[in-house]
Amino acid sequence: MIVYHGSYVEIPKPELKYSRETVDFGRGFYTTPIYEQAEKWCVRFKRRGESGIISIYEFDEKAYKDLKVQIFKTYSEEWLEFVLSCRSGKDATDYDIVAGGVANDKVFNTVELYFDQLIDKKEAIKRLSYEKPNLQICFRSEQAIENYLQYKGSKQV
Repeated sequence: MIVYHGSYVEIPKPELKYSRETVDFGRGFYTTPIYEQAEKWCVRFKRRGESGIISIYEFDEKAYKDLKVQIFKTYSEEWLEFVLSCRSGKDATDYDIVAGGVANDKVFNTVELYFDQLIDKKEAIKRLSYEKPNLQICFRSEQAIENYLQYKGSKQV
């Protein structure tokens, strides 16, 4: 499968040491099989006057069988709990790859409302879900990157 990473630089060799810890699926290298989604990831860099560059990779889906993987097929309570754990820096799982939906831009407000018990899980999931189809695949181990992700090139957008 072809996957994309939107950034301001070309990334031929992803390195986990440059990733942030408190994001949707924790520390990792984030990709998507949806080109338009990677383009949107570039928008924040373009707003700062930087280039938008999409790096392109071939993802060997054999990883799904070979590695420790968590796939969230829908926005669910399990997905919400995992995202909240990762975003609060409390994720203690050892998944090599995590795949699932993207929490939308209102995540911080929604998480605060949920933590303050002003909304329930069902309402939090509804607020965090994108309306458009999306998918992020987070490579969280060096093994996953080295053995199952092959750089194919990049494109400036």
